[in-house]
Amino acid sequence: MVRHVAIIGAGVGGLASIKCCLDEGLEPTCFERSEDIGGLWRYTDSMDGGRVSVYRSVITNTSKEMSCFSDFPCPEDFPSFLPHGLLLEYFRMYAQHFDLLRHIRFKTTVVSVKKHPDFTTSGQWDVITETDGVQESHVFDAVMVCTGHYQEPHLPLASFPGIDTRFKGQYLHSQEYKDVEAFRGKRVLVVGIGNTGGDLSVELSRVAAKVFLSARRNTWVFSRVSDQGFPFDMVNTTRLNHFLDWLLPSALTKRIRFRKFNSWFNHANYGLASTKSSTFKIIINEELPFCLLSGTVVLKPNVKEFTENSAVFEDGTTEENIDVVLFATGYIFPFPFLEESVRSLFGWNKLPPASRMMADVLKQKPLVKRNPSERQNLKISFISYTDEIASCAGVKPNVLKLLLTDPRLALAIFFGPCSPYQYRLVGRGKWSGARDAILTQWQRTLKPLRTRVVDDSSDGSAGWRWMCLLALPVVALTAGFLLSKYPQPGWSSWARPQL
Repeated sequence: MVRHVAIIGAGVGGLASIKCCLDEGLEPTCFERSEDIGGLWRYTDSMDGGRVSVYRSVITNTSKEMSCFSDFPCPEDFPSFLPHGLLLEYFRMYAQHFDLLRHIRFKTTVVSVKKHPDFTTSGQWDVITETDGVQESHVFDAVMVCTGHYQEPHLPLASFPGIDTRFKGQYLHSQEYKDVEAFRGKRVLVVGIGNTGGDLSVELSRVAAKVFLSARRNTWVFSRVSDQGFPFDMVNTTRLNHFLDWLLPSALTKRIRFRKFNSWFNHANYGLASTKSSTFKIIINEELPFCLLSGTVVLKPNVKEFTENSAVFEDGTTEENIDVVLFATGYIFPFPFLEESVRSLFGWNKLPPASRMMADVLKQKPLVKRNPSERQNLKISFISYTDEIASCAGVKPNVLKLLLTDPRLALAIFFGPCSPYQYRLVGRGKWSGARDAILTQWQRTLKPLRTRVVDDSSDGSAGWRWMCLLALPVVALTAGFLLSKYPQPGWSSWARPQL
Protein backbone atom coordinates (compact mmCIF):
# COMPACT_ATOMS: atom_id res chain seq x y z
CA MET A 1 0.00 0.00 0.00
CA VAL A 2 1.33 3.46 -0.93
CA ARG A 3 2.07 5.61 2.09
CA HIS A 4 0.81 9.18 2.01
CA VAL A 5 3.16 11.85 3.33
CA ALA A 6 2.32 15.41 4.36
CA ILE A 7 5.08 17.96 3.73
CA ILE A 8 4.79 21.33 5.43
CA GLY A 9 6.50 24.14 3.51
CA ALA A 10 7.57 24.49 -0.13
CA GLY A 11 10.96 26.05 0.43
CA VAL A 12 14.19 24.32 -0.51
CA GLY A 13 13.68 21.58 2.10
CA GLY A 14 10.10 21.00 1.05
CA LEU A 15 10.98 20.70 -2.64
CA ALA A 16 13.74 18.19 -1.91
CA SER A 17 11.37 16.22 0.33
CA ILE A 18 8.70 16.00 -2.38
CA LYS A 19 11.26 14.71 -4.84
CA CYS A 20 12.69 12.14 -2.38
CA CYS A 21 9.19 10.87 -1.55
CA LEU A 22 8.47 10.37 -5.23
CA ASP A 23 11.79 8.55 -5.66
CA GLU A 24 10.78 6.14 -2.88
CA GLY A 25 7.33 5.43 -4.29
CA LEU A 26 5.51 7.51 -1.67
CA GLU A 27 2.62 9.89 -2.33
CA PRO A 28 3.52 13.38 -1.05
CA THR A 29 1.19 16.33 -0.52
CA CYS A 30 2.94 19.60 0.24
CA PHE A 31 1.11 22.41 2.02
CA GLU A 32 2.47 25.92 1.40
CA ARG A 33 0.81 28.87 3.12
CA SER A 34 1.95 31.41 0.49
CA GLU A 35 1.17 31.49 -3.22
CA ASP A 36 4.58 30.32 -4.48
CA ILE A 37 7.63 28.17 -3.78
CA GLY A 38 10.99 29.32 -2.46
CA GLY A 39 10.38 29.94 1.23
CA LEU A 40 12.42 32.79 2.66
CA TRP A 41 14.40 33.04 -0.61
CA ARG A 42 11.36 34.47 -2.40
CA TYR A 43 11.81 38.18 -1.71
CA THR A 44 8.79 40.35 -0.96
CA ASP A 45 8.58 43.95 0.21
CA SER A 46 5.94 43.18 2.83
CA MET A 47 5.55 40.77 5.72
CA ASP A 48 1.88 39.96 5.16
CA GLY A 49 0.73 37.01 7.22
CA GLY A 50 4.02 36.95 9.11
CA ARG A 51 5.87 35.54 6.11
CA VAL A 52 9.66 35.88 6.34
CA SER A 53 11.84 36.64 3.34
CA VAL A 54 15.41 37.71 2.71
CA TYR A 55 16.33 41.39 2.36
CA ARG A 56 16.62 42.95 -1.08
CA SER A 57 20.41 42.87 -1.47
CA VAL A 58 21.16 39.40 -0.11
CA ILE A 59 23.57 37.10 -1.97
CA THR A 60 24.32 33.52 -0.97
CA ASN A 61 27.47 32.92 1.07
CA THR A 62 27.88 29.34 -0.12
CA SER A 63 28.78 28.64 -3.73
CA LYS A 64 26.40 27.12 -6.26
CA GLU A 65 28.45 23.92 -6.60
CA MET A 66 28.47 23.28 -2.85
CA SER A 67 24.83 24.12 -2.18
CA CYS A 68 22.97 22.80 -5.22
CA PHE A 69 20.69 19.77 -5.29
CA SER A 70 22.84 16.64 -5.57
CA ASP A 71 21.25 15.47 -8.84
CA PHE A 72 20.57 18.84 -10.44
CA PRO A 73 23.61 21.15 -10.90
CA CYS A 74 23.12 24.89 -11.21
CA PRO A 75 23.31 26.18 -14.79
CA GLU A 76 26.90 26.78 -15.81
CA ASP A 77 26.21 30.41 -16.73
CA PHE A 78 24.94 31.21 -13.22
CA PRO A 79 27.53 33.01 -11.03
CA SER A 80 29.11 31.09 -8.18
CA PHE A 81 27.29 33.16 -5.56
CA LEU A 82 23.66 33.80 -6.36
CA PRO A 83 21.44 36.82 -5.68
CA HIS A 84 18.10 35.71 -4.25
CA GLY A 85 16.37 36.16 -7.63
CA LEU A 86 18.68 33.71 -9.40
CA LEU A 87 18.46 31.22 -6.56
CA LEU A 88 14.67 31.29 -6.76
CA GLU A 89 14.92 30.79 -10.53
CA TYR A 90 17.06 27.70 -9.87
CA PHE A 91 14.42 26.36 -7.47
CA ARG A 92 11.77 26.85 -10.16
CA MET A 93 13.91 24.96 -12.68
CA TYR A 94 14.30 22.07 -10.19
CA ALA A 95 10.57 21.95 -9.44
CA GLN A 96 9.65 21.98 -13.13
CA HIS A 97 12.29 19.43 -14.14
CA PHE A 98 11.03 16.87 -11.62
CA ASP A 99 7.35 17.86 -11.96
CA LEU A 100 6.97 18.77 -8.28
CA LEU A 101 4.45 21.61 -8.49
CA ARG A 102 1.45 19.31 -8.98
CA HIS A 103 2.05 17.94 -5.48
CA ILE A 104 1.86 21.37 -3.79
CA ARG A 105 -1.28 22.97 -2.41
CA PHE A 106 -0.64 26.72 -2.24
CA LYS A 107 -2.30 29.25 0.08
CA THR A 108 -2.91 26.43 2.52
CA THR A 109 -1.87 26.72 6.16
CA VAL A 110 -1.32 23.72 8.43
CA VAL A 111 -3.30 24.40 11.60
CA SER A 112 -2.46 21.30 13.62
CA VAL A 113 -0.70 17.94 13.47
CA LYS A 114 -1.85 15.33 15.97
CA LYS A 115 -1.57 11.61 16.43
CA HIS A 116 -4.43 9.63 14.93
CA PRO A 117 -6.57 7.81 17.55
CA ASP A 118 -5.07 4.45 16.46
CA PHE A 119 -1.55 5.88 16.21
CA THR A 120 0.00 3.08 18.28
CA THR A 121 -0.97 0.53 15.63
CA SER A 122 -1.13 2.57 12.42
CA GLY A 123 1.44 5.31 13.06
CA GLN A 124 -0.84 7.74 11.27
CA TRP A 125 -1.35 11.46 11.80
CA ASP A 126 -4.35 13.78 11.73
CA VAL A 127 -3.50 16.98 9.84
CA ILE A 128 -5.87 19.94 9.77
CA THR A 129 -5.30 22.59 7.08
CA GLU A 130 -7.00 25.86 6.25
CA THR A 131 -7.55 27.39 2.81
CA ASP A 132 -9.46 30.66 2.36
CA GLY A 133 -10.91 30.32 5.84
CA VAL A 134 -12.16 26.77 5.30
CA GLN A 135 -10.61 23.99 7.38
CA GLU A 136 -10.07 20.47 6.09
CA SER A 137 -9.03 17.29 7.88
CA HIS A 138 -6.57 14.75 6.43
CA VAL A 139 -4.96 11.50 7.55
CA PHE A 140 -1.32 10.84 6.61
CA ASP A 141 1.09 8.02 7.22
CA ALA A 142 3.94 10.44 7.87
CA VAL A 143 4.62 14.15 8.24
CA MET A 144 7.74 16.03 7.15
CA VAL A 145 8.18 19.49 8.69
CA CYS A 146 10.11 21.72 6.26
CA THR A 147 9.35 25.17 7.69
CA GLY A 148 12.99 26.06 8.32
CA HIS A 149 14.39 27.83 11.36
CA TYR A 150 13.95 31.46 10.35
CA GLN A 151 10.31 31.85 11.26
CA GLU A 152 10.15 33.60 14.63
CA PRO A 153 12.71 36.29 15.56
CA HIS A 154 14.72 36.00 18.75
CA LEU A 155 14.49 39.43 20.38
CA PRO A 156 16.16 39.23 23.82
CA LEU A 157 15.00 42.62 25.14
CA ALA A 158 15.49 41.50 28.75
CA SER A 159 19.25 41.31 28.11
CA PHE A 160 19.33 45.01 27.18
CA PRO A 161 17.94 47.07 30.10
CA GLY A 162 16.20 50.24 29.05
CA ILE A 163 15.56 49.32 25.41
CA ASP A 164 11.78 49.05 25.87
CA THR A 165 11.36 51.42 28.83
CA ARG A 166 13.76 54.37 28.49
CA PHE A 167 15.00 54.38 24.88
CA LYS A 168 13.11 56.93 22.76
CA GLY A 169 14.40 55.82 19.38
CA GLN A 170 13.24 52.97 17.18
CA TYR A 171 14.21 49.35 17.60
CA LEU A 172 13.44 46.39 15.35
CA HIS A 173 14.61 42.90 14.46
CA SER A 174 16.51 42.22 11.24
CA GLN A 175 13.50 40.16 10.09
CA GLU A 176 11.77 43.49 9.38
CA TYR A 177 14.68 44.89 7.35
CA LYS A 178 14.20 45.08 3.58
CA ASP A 179 16.43 47.91 2.30
CA VAL A 180 18.37 51.01 3.42
CA GLU A 181 15.88 53.80 2.69
CA ALA A 182 14.35 54.00 6.17
CA PHE A 183 17.84 54.43 7.70
CA ARG A 184 19.19 57.20 5.48
CA GLY A 185 21.01 59.89 7.49
CA LYS A 186 20.46 58.15 10.83
CA ARG A 187 22.81 56.91 13.54
CA VAL A 188 22.26 53.15 13.67
CA LEU A 189 23.37 50.56 16.20
CA VAL A 190 23.40 46.96 14.92
CA VAL A 191 23.36 44.39 17.73
CA GLY A 192 24.82 41.02 16.73
CA ILE A 193 27.74 40.18 14.46
CA GLY A 194 26.50 37.11 12.66
CA ASN A 195 26.32 37.00 8.88
CA THR A 196 23.18 39.14 8.88
CA GLY A 197 24.60 41.71 11.30
CA GLY A 198 27.76 42.03 9.22
CA ASP A 199 25.86 42.35 5.94
CA LEU A 200 23.44 44.97 7.26
CA SER A 201 26.21 47.02 8.88
CA VAL A 202 28.07 47.22 5.57
CA GLU A 203 24.94 48.06 3.60
CA LEU A 204 23.73 50.71 6.06
CA SER A 205 27.16 52.36 6.17
CA ARG A 206 26.54 53.65 2.62
CA VAL A 207 23.56 55.80 3.63
CA ALA A 208 23.51 56.15 7.43
CA ALA A 209 25.16 59.02 9.27
CA LYS A 210 27.04 56.44 11.37
CA VAL A 211 26.85 52.70 11.99
CA PHE A 212 27.93 51.01 15.21
CA LEU A 213 28.23 47.22 15.33
CA SER A 214 27.99 45.60 18.76
CA ALA A 215 29.78 42.24 19.06
CA ARG A 216 29.49 39.97 22.08
CA ARG A 217 31.76 37.17 20.83
CA ASN A 218 35.11 36.89 19.15
CA THR A 219 34.47 36.72 15.41
CA TRP A 220 36.61 35.67 12.47
CA VAL A 221 35.74 37.20 9.12
CA PHE A 222 36.18 35.23 5.89
CA SER A 223 35.85 36.21 2.27
CA ARG A 224 33.87 34.23 -0.28
CA VAL A 225 36.88 34.64 -2.57
CA SER A 226 39.71 32.26 -1.70
CA ASP A 227 42.99 31.11 -3.21
CA GLN A 228 43.39 32.09 -6.88
CA GLY A 229 39.93 33.62 -6.84
CA PHE A 230 37.99 30.39 -6.37
CA PRO A 231 35.01 30.14 -3.97
CA PHE A 232 36.16 29.69 -0.39
CA ASP A 233 33.98 26.68 0.36
CA MET A 234 35.14 24.79 -2.74
CA VAL A 235 38.79 25.27 -1.82
CA ASN A 236 38.50 24.42 1.87
CA THR A 237 35.75 21.79 2.13
CA THR A 238 37.75 18.83 0.86
CA ARG A 239 38.29 15.29 2.05
CA LEU A 240 42.02 15.96 2.15
CA ASN A 241 41.54 18.80 4.63
CA HIS A 242 39.07 16.72 6.61
CA PHE A 243 41.54 13.84 6.74
CA LEU A 244 44.33 16.12 7.92
CA ASP A 245 42.09 17.63 10.61
CA TRP A 246 41.44 14.13 11.89
CA LEU A 247 45.04 12.97 11.58
CA LEU A 248 46.98 15.91 13.05
CA PRO A 249 46.99 16.96 16.72
CA SER A 250 44.19 19.41 17.48
CA ALA A 251 46.65 21.99 18.87
CA LEU A 252 48.52 21.99 15.55
CA THR A 253 45.39 22.24 13.40
CA LYS A 254 44.14 25.08 15.58
CA ARG A 255 47.41 26.96 15.14
CA ILE A 256 47.36 26.42 11.37
CA ARG A 257 43.75 27.53 11.15
CA PHE A 258 44.30 30.69 13.17
CA ARG A 259 47.27 31.61 10.99
CA LYS A 260 45.09 31.10 7.93
CA PHE A 261 42.39 33.27 9.49
CA ASN A 262 44.87 36.12 10.01
CA SER A 263 46.51 35.82 6.59
CA TRP A 264 43.94 38.25 5.16
CA PHE A 265 44.14 40.79 8.01
CA ASN A 266 45.05 40.71 11.70
CA HIS A 267 41.75 40.29 13.50
CA ALA A 268 43.13 41.42 16.86
CA ASN A 269 44.06 44.81 15.37
CA TYR A 270 40.44 45.28 14.35
CA GLY A 271 39.05 44.18 17.73
CA LEU A 272 37.35 41.18 16.18
CA ALA A 273 39.14 38.12 17.57
CA SER A 274 42.27 36.86 19.25
CA THR A 275 44.11 33.61 18.67
CA LYS A 276 43.88 33.08 22.43
CA SER A 277 40.07 32.92 22.33
CA SER A 278 38.58 29.48 22.83
CA THR A 279 35.02 30.34 21.73
CA PHE A 280 34.21 32.30 18.62
CA LYS A 281 32.11 32.39 15.48
CA ILE A 282 32.85 32.78 11.78
CA ILE A 283 31.07 35.09 9.34
CA ILE A 284 31.42 35.59 5.59
CA ASN A 285 31.89 39.22 4.59
CA GLU A 286 34.38 40.73 2.14
CA GLU A 287 33.50 44.38 2.83
CA LEU A 288 33.33 44.57 6.62
CA PRO A 289 37.12 44.87 7.16
CA PHE A 290 37.29 47.87 4.81
CA CYS A 291 34.28 49.49 6.49
CA LEU A 292 36.05 49.15 9.83
CA LEU A 293 39.27 50.45 8.30
CA SER A 294 37.52 53.45 6.78
CA GLY A 295 35.48 54.20 9.90
CA THR A 296 32.09 53.90 8.24
CA VAL A 297 31.37 51.05 10.68
CA VAL A 298 32.61 51.27 14.28
CA LEU A 299 32.96 48.03 16.25
CA LYS A 300 31.73 48.12 19.85
CA PRO A 301 31.50 45.56 22.68
CA ASN A 302 28.26 44.20 24.10
CA VAL A 303 25.60 46.70 25.13
CA LYS A 304 25.19 47.10 28.91
CA GLU A 305 22.07 49.31 28.85
CA PHE A 306 20.13 51.97 26.96
CA THR A 307 19.22 55.48 28.04
CA GLU A 308 16.75 57.80 26.32
CA ASN A 309 18.98 58.40 23.27
CA SER A 310 22.23 56.57 23.88
CA ALA A 311 23.76 53.13 24.30
CA VAL A 312 26.12 52.31 27.16
CA PHE A 313 28.58 49.49 26.46
CA GLU A 314 30.26 47.01 28.79
CA ASP A 315 33.62 48.74 28.46
CA GLY A 316 32.10 51.93 29.91
CA THR A 317 31.93 53.86 26.64
CA THR A 318 28.74 55.57 25.46
CA GLU A 319 27.44 56.42 22.01
CA GLU A 320 24.97 59.31 21.97
CA ASN A 321 22.09 60.21 19.67
CA ILE A 322 21.27 56.69 18.54
CA ASP A 323 18.24 56.82 16.23
CA VAL A 324 17.69 53.15 15.47
CA VAL A 325 18.71 49.87 17.10
CA LEU A 326 18.66 46.92 14.70
CA PHE A 327 18.77 43.54 16.43
CA ALA A 328 20.45 40.83 14.32
CA THR A 329 20.04 38.30 17.11
CA GLY A 330 18.80 35.27 15.22
CA TYR A 331 15.68 33.18 15.41
CA ILE A 332 13.95 30.55 17.51
CA PHE A 333 12.44 27.37 16.09
CA PRO A 334 8.68 27.27 16.73
CA PHE A 335 6.34 24.53 15.54
CA PRO A 336 2.94 25.90 16.59
CA PHE A 337 0.99 23.26 14.70
CA LEU A 338 2.56 20.30 16.56
CA GLU A 339 1.03 18.95 19.74
CA GLU A 340 3.33 18.83 22.75
CA SER A 341 3.48 15.05 22.85
CA VAL A 342 4.97 14.78 19.38
CA ARG A 343 8.56 13.56 19.53
CA SER A 344 9.03 11.60 16.31
CA LEU A 345 7.56 12.65 12.98
CA PHE A 346 7.63 9.11 11.60
CA GLY A 347 5.32 7.00 13.69
CA TRP A 348 6.73 3.61 12.71
CA ASN A 349 10.21 4.51 13.95
CA LYS A 350 11.06 4.42 17.65
CA LEU A 351 13.54 6.61 19.43
CA PRO A 352 16.42 4.63 20.94
CA PRO A 353 16.89 4.63 24.73
CA ALA A 354 18.02 7.94 26.25
CA SER A 355 21.31 6.38 27.39
CA ARG A 356 22.15 5.37 23.83
CA MET A 357 21.26 8.80 22.44
CA MET A 358 23.43 10.53 25.07
CA ALA A 359 26.32 8.17 24.27
CA ASP A 360 26.10 9.20 20.62
CA VAL A 361 26.02 12.89 21.59
CA LEU A 362 29.12 12.48 23.75
CA LYS A 363 30.83 10.65 20.90
CA GLN A 364 30.18 13.62 18.59
CA LYS A 365 31.53 16.27 21.00
CA PRO A 366 35.22 15.60 20.24
CA LEU A 367 34.46 16.05 16.52
CA VAL A 368 33.04 19.49 17.27
CA LYS A 369 35.86 20.57 19.57
CA ARG A 370 38.55 19.47 17.14
CA ASN A 371 37.27 21.95 14.61
CA PRO A 372 37.61 25.45 16.07
CA SER A 373 36.29 27.01 12.90
CA GLU A 374 32.76 25.99 13.81
CA ARG A 375 30.38 27.30 16.43
CA GLN A 376 29.33 24.58 18.84
CA ASN A 377 25.59 25.23 18.62
CA LEU A 378 23.96 22.92 16.07
CA LYS A 379 27.19 22.55 14.09
CA ILE A 380 29.81 19.87 13.61
CA SER A 381 32.20 19.13 10.78
CA PHE A 382 30.28 19.23 7.49
CA ILE A 383 31.99 16.18 6.01
CA SER A 384 31.72 14.16 9.25
CA TYR A 385 28.02 14.87 9.40
CA THR A 386 27.19 14.16 5.76
CA ASP A 387 29.41 11.07 5.65
CA GLU A 388 27.73 9.60 8.72
CA ILE A 389 24.29 10.05 7.17
CA ALA A 390 25.59 8.74 3.84
CA SER A 391 26.98 5.65 5.56
CA CYS A 392 23.61 4.97 7.16
CA ALA A 393 21.94 5.30 3.76
CA GLY A 394 24.60 3.30 1.90
CA VAL A 395 25.56 6.17 -0.42
CA LYS A 396 28.99 7.19 0.89
CA PRO A 397 31.65 6.97 -1.86
CA ASN A 398 34.51 4.53 -1.26
CA VAL A 399 37.62 6.49 -2.22
CA LEU A 400 40.02 3.56 -1.79
CA LYS A 401 37.93 1.36 -4.08
CA LEU A 402 37.71 4.15 -6.65
CA LEU A 403 41.51 4.41 -6.67
CA LEU A 404 41.53 0.99 -8.31
CA THR A 405 38.50 1.35 -10.57
CA ASP A 406 38.39 5.07 -11.44
CA PRO A 407 41.54 6.88 -10.24
CA ARG A 408 40.64 10.16 -11.94
CA LEU A 409 37.36 10.32 -10.06
CA ALA A 410 39.05 9.25 -6.81
CA LEU A 411 41.51 12.14 -7.08
CA ALA A 412 38.69 14.60 -7.73
CA ILE A 413 36.73 13.31 -4.73
CA PHE A 414 39.67 13.33 -2.31
CA PHE A 415 41.50 16.50 -3.34
CA GLY A 416 38.60 18.46 -4.75
CA PRO A 417 35.53 19.99 -3.11
CA CYS A 418 33.20 17.64 -1.25
CA SER A 419 30.25 18.65 -3.40
CA PRO A 420 26.78 17.07 -3.14
CA TYR A 421 27.26 14.99 -6.29
CA GLN A 422 29.58 12.64 -4.36
CA TYR A 423 26.58 11.16 -2.62
CA ARG A 424 24.90 10.23 -5.91
CA LEU A 425 27.64 7.89 -7.14
CA VAL A 426 26.44 4.68 -5.46
CA GLY A 427 23.49 3.20 -3.62
CA ARG A 428 19.86 4.25 -3.58
CA GLY A 429 19.28 7.37 -5.62
CA LYS A 430 22.37 6.79 -7.75
CA TRP A 431 22.52 9.35 -10.56
CA SER A 432 24.22 8.56 -13.85
CA GLY A 433 25.38 12.17 -14.21
CA ALA A 434 27.16 12.36 -10.85
CA ARG A 435 30.62 11.43 -12.14
CA ASP A 436 30.52 14.01 -14.91
CA ALA A 437 29.17 16.66 -12.53
CA ILE A 438 32.14 16.10 -10.20
CA LEU A 439 34.72 16.21 -12.97
CA THR A 440 33.28 19.39 -14.52
CA GLN A 441 32.50 21.42 -11.38
CA TRP A 442 35.52 23.71 -11.82
CA GLN A 443 34.49 24.45 -15.42
CA ARG A 444 31.02 25.47 -14.26
CA THR A 445 32.62 27.71 -11.65
CA LEU A 446 34.76 29.53 -14.23
CA LYS A 447 32.22 29.66 -17.07
CA PRO A 448 30.35 32.83 -15.92
CA LEU A 449 33.70 34.65 -15.62
CA ARG A 450 34.61 34.05 -19.28
CA THR A 451 32.98 37.27 -20.46
CA ARG A 452 36.40 38.64 -21.38
CA VAL A 453 39.14 36.16 -22.20
CA VAL A 454 42.83 37.01 -21.81
CA ASP A 455 45.81 35.04 -23.09
CA ASP A 456 47.52 33.15 -20.29
CA SER A 457 49.89 30.46 -21.56
CA SER A 458 50.83 29.25 -18.07
CA ASP A 459 49.00 26.14 -16.96
CA GLY A 460 49.01 25.94 -13.19
CA SER A 461 46.50 23.08 -13.24
CA ALA A 462 49.06 20.74 -14.81
CA GLY A 463 51.40 21.20 -11.85
CA TRP A 464 48.52 20.56 -9.47
CA ARG A 465 47.64 17.32 -11.25
CA TRP A 466 51.25 16.10 -11.04
CA MET A 467 51.33 16.92 -7.31
CA CYS A 468 48.14 14.91 -6.79
CA LEU A 469 49.56 11.95 -8.68
CA LEU A 470 52.81 12.00 -6.70
CA ALA A 471 50.94 12.25 -3.42
CA LEU A 472 48.51 9.49 -4.30
CA PRO A 473 50.62 6.48 -3.17
CA VAL A 474 51.42 8.15 0.16
CA VAL A 475 47.80 9.04 0.77
CA ALA A 476 46.60 5.57 -0.16
CA LEU A 477 49.11 3.80 2.10
CA THR A 478 48.47 6.15 5.01
CA ALA A 479 44.71 5.96 4.65
CA GLY A 480 44.77 2.18 4.35
CA PHE A 481 46.92 1.80 7.47
CA LEU A 482 44.89 4.22 9.58
CA LEU A 483 41.49 2.98 8.45
CA SER A 484 42.52 -0.56 9.24
CA LYS A 485 43.19 0.46 12.85
CA TYR A 486 40.63 3.19 13.44
CA PRO A 487 37.07 3.90 12.30
CA GLN A 488 36.65 6.37 9.51
CA PRO A 489 36.34 9.99 10.61
CA GLY A 490 32.77 10.97 11.30
CA TRP A 491 31.42 7.39 10.99
CA SER A 492 30.84 4.54 13.37
CA SER A 493 30.56 0.96 12.23
CA TRP A 494 27.34 0.38 14.20
CA ALA A 495 25.56 3.46 12.86
CA ARG A 496 22.19 2.77 11.30
CA PRO A 497 19.05 4.78 10.51
CA GLN A 498 17.46 6.10 13.67
CA LEU A 499 15.54 9.17 14.77
